[in-house]
Amino acid sequence: MRAVILGAVVFVAAAAVLVLEIVAARILAPYVGVTLRSFTAIIGTILAAIAVGAWTGGRLADRYTAERLLGPVLVVGGLLAVITPAAVTLVAESWSGERPATIVALAFVGFFAPAAVLSMVTPIVAKISLPSIDRTGRVVGNLSAIATAGAIFGTFAAGFFLVATFPSRSITWIVGVILVLSGLALSVSGVWRYTLVGSAFLLVAIGATAAVASPCDVETAYFCAKVRVDPHRQSGRELILDTLRHSYVDLVDPAYLESRYTRVIAAAASVLIDEVDHAVFIGGGGFTLPRYFFDTEGASAIVLELDPAIVDLAEADLGLERGSWLTVHTGDARLTMRDVGTDSVTLVVGDAFGGPAVPWHLATVEFVEDVRRVLAPGGIYALNVIDHPPGRFVRAETATLLEVFAHVAVIAPRPQIDGTTGGNYVLIGSDGLIDVVELAGAMPAGDVVVAARAEIAGFVLGGQPLTDAFAPVDQLLGRP
Repeated sequence: MRAVILGAVVFVAAAAVLVLEIVAARILAPYVGVTLRSFTAIIGTILAAIAVGAWTGGRLADRYTAERLLGPVLVVGGLLAVITPAAVTLVAESWSGERPATIVALAFVGFFAPAAVLSMVTPIVAKISLPSIDRTGRVVGNLSAIATAGAIFGTFAAGFFLVATFPSRSITWIVGVILVLSGLALSVSGVWRYTLVGSAFLLVAIGATAAVASPCDVETAYFCAKVRVDPHRQSGRELILDTLRHSYVDLVDPAYLESRYTRVIAAAASVLIDEVDHAVFIGGGGFTLPRYFFDTEGASAIVLELDPAIVDLAEADLGLERGSWLTVHTGDARLTMRDVGTDSVTLVVGDAFGGPAVPWHLATVEFVEDVRRVLAPGGIYALNVIDHPPGRFVRAETATLLEVFAHVAVIAPRPQIDGTTGGNYVLIGSDGLIDVVELAGAMPAGDVVVAARAEIAGFVLGGQPLTDAFAPVDQLLGRP
C-alpha cells in the first residue's frame, strides 16, 4: 500500500508540472502572443526547472529525513502553482513584449519555481522507497516510468479537457488544491498544525490571485479576448485577441470599415469581381467583412473560424446577427475548407494572420491550391498579411501565391513596398487579369499596387514559396 501511495504522489506531481506547462501558453499569451518563441521559452523554462528540481530534491533527500520533506514540498508546490497567474500579471505590466529575453523572463517568473519544487518529489520518493542498494535500478526505473505516465496524463488532461473547460486561473487553483491537500495528508507529524497553516496559505493565495484583475474579458481555449468601446465613435467596437487588435466593428453601420486593409479588400473586390454573391472568409474575428459584403451586396458568407467562443463573443458583444446568409464552420480552416464546394465562390478572404503568430499551414502552396479550388472562374483570393522589415515573410507569401495563381498583386503604402516600414499588406491572387490602373484608382490614399511580373519579381527578391514541407514563418516574420 505504501508503494502505491508513493507512486501516486510521483504521478500527481509530474502531471501537475505538465498541466502548468500547457496552461503557461494561455497565461503568457496576452503579453507575449502565441508564437514559436513563446512555446520555446516555456518548454525550455520547464525543462530547466525539472533539472534543477531533481538535483535539489536529491540533495535534500540525502541531507534530511525524506519522509518529512515530501508533504511540505507538495504544499509549497501547490501554493506556487496557485499564485502563478497573479505573478505573471503583475510583472507583465512592465515586461510584456515579443523579445526572446522578455518571454523567457516572464516564463521564469511564472513557472520555474512551481515546476522546480514539484520536480523534487521523484528523488525524495526514491530515497523513501529504497530499502537497500540492491533494488536501486528497479525502484528508480519504476518511479521514472510513473513520472512519465503522469506527465503524459497531465498533457492530455490539460490539452484536451482543462483548457477547453476552465479559465487558466481556475486550472492553477485546481492543481494547487490537489497538491496542497496531498501534502497535508502526507505530513508525518503535527498534522493539525500543518492543516491549519496550509489551508490558510491556500485561501490567501487563491484570494490574492482572484484580486488581481484578469487581462481578458473572455478567455477561450485559444485566445485572451477583450472588447473595447472606441472612445471616438460610440458605436465602434474593437476586438483584441491576445496582443493585437484583431477586428473593428460598427454596431450601427456594417458598411463602415475602419481598418485600412479591410477597405483595400473591399475596393479590390469591387474592381476585380463582377458580383460578390458567395464568399469564404478564413478567420471570423468580429465578422466585419462578412457583414460588409452582406450589407452592401447581399453576399452569402461561409466563415471558417477556429474558435467557437469567438463566434459567441461576436454575437454577444459585437452585434452579429446570424441568419440564412451566414454559415459558420468552427475548427481549423485547413480542414473545414475541404467542405467548401469546388468553383462555388467568387471571393476568398484570408484574415487568419491576426498577430505575431502565423498559422503556417494556412500559408503554404498546398493550402493556396485548395483556396484556388473553391474559387469560381474570375474569383479572387484576398489575403491580409502583417510583416515588418526586412519583410521576408510577405515576400515568401507572395512567391507562394505566384506558384498557384496566374496573376498576383501586392497592395500597401509605398514605404512598406520599399521595405522601410511594416504593417498590413493585402495580397491578391487570381487566374483572371488584374487591371492595375483601375485597381490602383480604387485604393485608399497612399496605397500603391504592384502587379506587373517584373515589379512582382523585384518585390519578392528571391523569397521562396512556402510548402507543407518547409514553412519557417516564425523565423521569417519581421518584428516591429
